[in-house]
Amino acid sequence: MSPARLRVSFLLVVTSATLIHLVLGSRLFEALGIGALLLYLLTLGGQLTTMAKGLLGVAGGVSLLALWRSPAPAQLLFDAGGRFAFFATFVVALSMLRLPAYRSRLVRRCGQSMLLQPPSRRYPILSLGSALFGIILNIGVLNLFASMIEKSNTLEAAQRRVWVQQARQRRMMLGLLRGFALAPLISPMGIGVAVVLSSLPQITWLELAPYILGAAALIFFVGWAVDFFTGPHPPANNAKPVSPSLRPMVQFSGLLMAIVTLVFSIAWLGELRLPIAALLGAPLAAIIWLAWQRRRLGYAGVPGALSTLHRQLPWLLSPSANEIVVLGAAGYLGHLCVGLVDVQQLTPLLGVLDQWGAFNAVLAMLMVVGLAQIGVNPIVTVTLLLGLLPPLMIEGLSPILIGASLMVGWALALMSSPMTASMLILSRFTGVPATLIGYRWNGKFLAACIPLLAAWFLWSPF
Repeated sequence: MSPARLRVSFLLVVTSATLIHLVLGSRLFEALGIGALLLYLLTLGGQLTTMAKGLLGVAGGVSLLALWRSPAPAQLLFDAGGRFAFFATFVVALSMLRLPAYRSRLVRRCGQSMLLQPPSRRYPILSLGSALFGIILNIGVLNLFASMIEKSNTLEAAQRRVWVQQARQRRMMLGLLRGFALAPLISPMGIGVAVVLSSLPQITWLELAPYILGAAALIFFVGWAVDFFTGPHPPANNAKPVSPSLRPMVQFSGLLMAIVTLVFSIAWLGELRLPIAALLGAPLAAIIWLAWQRRRLGYAGVPGALSTLHRQLPWLLSPSANEIVVLGAAGYLGHLCVGLVDVQQLTPLLGVLDQWGAFNAVLAMLMVVGLAQIGVNPIVTVTLLLGLLPPLMIEGLSPILIGASLMVGWALALMSSPMTASMLILSRFTGVPATLIGYRWNGKFLAACIPLLAAWFLWSPF
C-alpha cells in the first residue's frame, strides 16, 4: 500500500468512527477515531507547512501543561482529541464534494460566465459566485478562480494599458476574497457554524441565521460600494460588450439548494444537530452528484461513482493534510485552553464586562480580527471565547449574539489577516505581498465595514 493510500485509510477510519460516535454516542468509537488520528499524524512527515508544524508544537506544549495543571488531565486530553477528530472529519466530509465539482462542466461554465461579465456587474457576480462555490470547494475556490482570473486578465484584454490590467486584478481578487470569506456565514454547512453550534448546543442555526445573514448582506453591499467608488472606471472600448448568460449560475444555485435541503432533511429525520447532519449529507451528496455524472455507465451510475471515489481519494485528500492539522490543532488548543481556565477566577472581570452589555459582542468580534493579525488562528480565539463568555452570563449578551459576532469576526479575519491561508494564496497568484492586500487594498473596506457591523450587533431588530 502506498503512503498516500495508507494516510487516506487512516483518515477514513477517523471519519467513520467519529461519525458513529456523533450519531450513537459511542465512546469506544470516539477512542478508535482518536487512535486512527494519531496514526495519521505520524504518517505525515514532511507533508506539513511551517504553520501546521508550529500549531502541532504548541498543542504538544499545552498538552504537557494540561497534564500538570488540570485536575482530570486524561479526560481533558481525550475530549480535546475528540475535538481534533471532529474537525478532521469535517474537512474530509466537505472535501468529498470537491471531486464532482472539479469534474463538472457546469462549474467551468459558471466560472467563465462570472469572469466575462461587464465591469459594472463583475464585482457583485464574482463575489456572490465565490461565496456560493466556497460552500462546496472551500479554500479550493481561491485556487480555481484566481487561476482563471490570471488567465483572463491579459494585457490585450486591457487594450495594452498596464494600469487597467492592474486595477482589474485588484478589483477581481478582492471580490473573490470577500466572497470566499462570506461562505462560512451564508452556509449552514460551514466550519464557523460547526464550531459555534457544537460549542453552544442550546442554540440552532435558524436562531443564528438572521444575525449572520444580515451581517453577510451588509459586508457584501459595503464591499460593492467601496469597489464602485474607489474604481477606477476606464473608458470602455467602442465595441458593445456581450454579457454571458447567467443561466449556469442559476443551475448551480439550484444544485446548492438541493444539497442544503438534503442536509436539513437528514437533521430533521434523524433528529440530529446540524453539524452532524452536514457531515453525513456532504459525502452522500458527493456520491449522488458523481453518480449523476456517470449515469450512462448503468445502474444509475452508482458503481462508477464509488469506483471513482475510491480511485481518486488519495489525490483528493492528500492536499488537505495542512488544512486538517491547522483546523484540528486549533480546535484542540481551544478546547484545552477552555478546560485550563477557571471561570470562577474571571468573576472580577464580570463587574467590568457587565456594564457594557451587548457591546461585548463587538469586542469579541474585534478580538478575533485583532489576534488573527499576529497569527492566532480564528478557530482558537472563537473556541476560547465560546467557552468563556456564556458562563459569565453578561446581561444583554445572549449566546446567539456571541456566536454570531464571533462568526463575523472570523469572516473579517479571513479578509484582513496576512497570515491566513486565503491571503497567502492570493499573494502567490498576484505577486503582491499579503500585507498589502490585507491592509492597503482592503483598508478602506474594513474601515467602512467594522463600524457598521458594530452598529448591526448593537441595534439589530432581532
